[in-house]
Amino acid sequence: MARKRGRLRIYLGAAPGVGKTFAMLCEGHRRLARGTDVVVGFVETHGRPRTAAQVDDLELVPRMTMVYRGAAFTELDTEAVIARAPSLALVDELAHTNVPGSKNAKRWQDVEELLDAGIDVLSTVNIQHLESLNDVVQQITGVPQRETVPDEVVRRADQVELVDMAPEALRRRMAHGNVYPPERVDAALSNYFRVGNLTALRELALLWVAGKVDEQLDRYRADHGIAGTWEARERVVVALTGGPEGDTLVRRAARIAARTKGADLLAVHVTSSDGLSGADPANLARHRALVESLGGTYHQVVGGDVPQALIDFARGVNATQLVLGASRRGRFAQLLSRGVGVTTTVLSGSIDVHMITHAEVSRGARRVRSRAALTRRRRFAGWAMAVLLLPALTAALVPLREDLTLPSEILLFLLTVVMVALAGGMWPAVTSAVAGSLLLNYYFTPPVDRFTIADPENLLALCVYVLVAVMVSAVVDLAARRTREAARAGADAEVLSTLAGHVLRGDSALHSLLARLRETFGLTSVTLLERTGEPGPDDHSEPGAWRIAATSGGAPCTVPGSADSDVTIDEDLVLAVRGRLLDAADRRVLEAFAAEAAVALRQERLREQAERARPLAEADRMRTALLAAVSHDLRSPLASAKAAVESLRSTEVRWSEQDRSELLATAGESLTKLDRLVANLLDMSRLQAGVLGLTPRPVAVEEIVPRSIDDLGPLGDRVDGEVSAELPEVVADPALLERILVNVMANAVRYSPAGARVLVTASGHGDRVEIRVADRGPGIPAEAHDRVFLPFQRLGDRDNHTGVGLGLALSRGLAEAMGGTLVPEETPGGGLTMVITLPAAPRTRPL
Repeated sequence: MARKRGRLRIYLGAAPGVGKTFAMLCEGHRRLARGTDVVVGFVETHGRPRTAAQVDDLELVPRMTMVYRGAAFTELDTEAVIARAPSLALVDELAHTNVPGSKNAKRWQDVEELLDAGIDVLSTVNIQHLESLNDVVQQITGVPQRETVPDEVVRRADQVELVDMAPEALRRRMAHGNVYPPERVDAALSNYFRVGNLTALRELALLWVAGKVDEQLDRYRADHGIAGTWEARERVVVALTGGPEGDTLVRRAARIAARTKGADLLAVHVTSSDGLSGADPANLARHRALVESLGGTYHQVVGGDVPQALIDFARGVNATQLVLGASRRGRFAQLLSRGVGVTTTVLSGSIDVHMITHAEVSRGARRVRSRAALTRRRRFAGWAMAVLLLPALTAALVPLREDLTLPSEILLFLLTVVMVALAGGMWPAVTSAVAGSLLLNYYFTPPVDRFTIADPENLLALCVYVLVAVMVSAVVDLAARRTREAARAGADAEVLSTLAGHVLRGDSALHSLLARLRETFGLTSVTLLERTGEPGPDDHSEPGAWRIAATSGGAPCTVPGSADSDVTIDEDLVLAVRGRLLDAADRRVLEAFAAEAAVALRQERLREQAERARPLAEADRMRTALLAAVSHDLRSPLASAKAAVESLRSTEVRWSEQDRSELLATAGESLTKLDRLVANLLDMSRLQAGVLGLTPRPVAVEEIVPRSIDDLGPLGDRVDGEVSAELPEVVADPALLERILVNVMANAVRYSPAGARVLVTASGHGDRVEIRVADRGPGIPAEAHDRVFLPFQRLGDRDNHTGVGLGLALSRGLAEAMGGTLVPEETPGGGLTMVITLPAAPRTRPL
């Protein structure tokens, strides 16, 4: 018997600290009290005492210890949990990335193994870790999330429970020290945990869970065959025909949806099942853009019965209201058929139907004038055959009247009519059928040579002949018309798909669109004109009223009036083309792409605005990060120096000489840190502004390295320098090179294990000199080599108590300013090596 798969329950939160792990542990205690076999596979308390207290009474499965780059890490021991075979396992942080070398790369893959083993799992995840929302969260918070989990993993969970907390409440928890250590609170509150960020993340979490609930509701209704509408959420569907009244219907439907918070707006167009729709593609494209601009979605369905297709779609999306336009048909047509609106209302059931009046009602239904089904040459051939074949056939049959019966003669005339229909279409064939009936009556129906019919059966035969001839003619004409329309629709579709594909592949959507449009229709130029001021009564040919937004081809049109054909997109945009006059069918395609050109123009403008705003946003993010980081890093050395000085000034305590020396050393070290921080900040600002003063000159590396080690103070005791005196000099600013070495060596010492030493070496390579600073620390992954040089890398959810994170960023900037480079490499045997490359000074010849 196959083992039953375990059930997964996920606690979803908007941000760290909302109580996901605590809620998971509470559920574990509740299950344990009911007699369920519960174990803790992996729980991360983050040093929170209340969370840690919840773990004490639960059985812990020992974690697996792994060593990576000289450091020890603990991970979920999946095999141990499976061997223990509990009924329920608690596994925290579903999106966690396992240490390299683990069996699975991600923890959610470990959870899948537990579920396959028949173990129920409780887990946690934050909304920012969902793969589909990763870029959105980065835009909101400015912090990229490296650990993600596929949405499908969370959607497949048997239960997803939202752990919610108001932003203000979460910030209070953090200010009380219930989330992060005190030294990280100020930076976190000023950056990632701002009220705006938390509110946006909370909305994302609520919307995602609402979508999950919608899926569950749809699945339940489908499984139980529930066709009726459940008004769990207002959904307004507006039916579009492609007519000019569509704008009115969309806006009215949007107002109806806006009356209810969170209502959905959906627009649907039903295409005929034969694929030959009479809808105007330009209008549909404009309506689609309008719907999407109002926050709705556009859908297109195929159906032979329009009312039934509308109702099926509305019920499929669980719509509560359906918006239709009032019929444009005349009264006589309404007497013959109830129409789409009335029929849809009858079929609607619990769905409310709104019939919206509009300006097109009084104008009646507009029919698109169709081209002739056949070409002029074929119609001429049909008339010629009718004129020639009927007399020829009559002349051939008259001598055979005694040998042939009337039915045989009727069949021969019917054959001739069919031939005329195939060649020339309906009207030559109908004319041939009527003329043929007269010829049959006069020459072959007794009494012959007279327009009388003696036998009623002969009258019936002639009537059937005419009826069959007319029906065959109509069928042939309809088939020819449908064939022509289908060919035209196929050609239009091919043009549209080719243009759309070119736009998707092109670098510039708008320019590519206009270029392909010009090539497709063989035009001289295609120009998108934009109005410069308010619309005027006679500004169609006024040069000052228009400007060229985009153009392709030869001499562009400067005003709509100078174009061979023009398409008005809206009050401010007109597409003008030169080269030839376009017929009605070509104009429909042109109108559709005119609407797309307007969308492409707006998107291009939005991209330009975004590009202009990006430096400002980056500067604002940098400024915010700088203030948050500096507020912490200034406070620590200032507080230490102040405490030491106030202690020395105190008259209540008698300090020994040793104590006084330690206090003075503490104050000195703190002020040195403060001085280094301020110097780094000033140099970074000068570097970014391009005003950093440089005085490059030949410098001996064997002199700079010892001075840099001395500048490290106590940290210098853990640095070994091995630099040959035979090494060529480098061209550099001595003070800045010393600053680079101090920052790089301090970083290496900070991340080296206790007792491990940092080695500084130098070597010459042609016209370059390399200075290597190697440590035995944990190192960094190859994909993160460039990220370590970004400023303020300890902000947000990362550690923020070891510095402002400017050292490496400043060092690389200074090295590049002197014509050098600073790149990281892996230290053989484990660790990180920073390689500083500088130009060697030219050697001078001895006199």
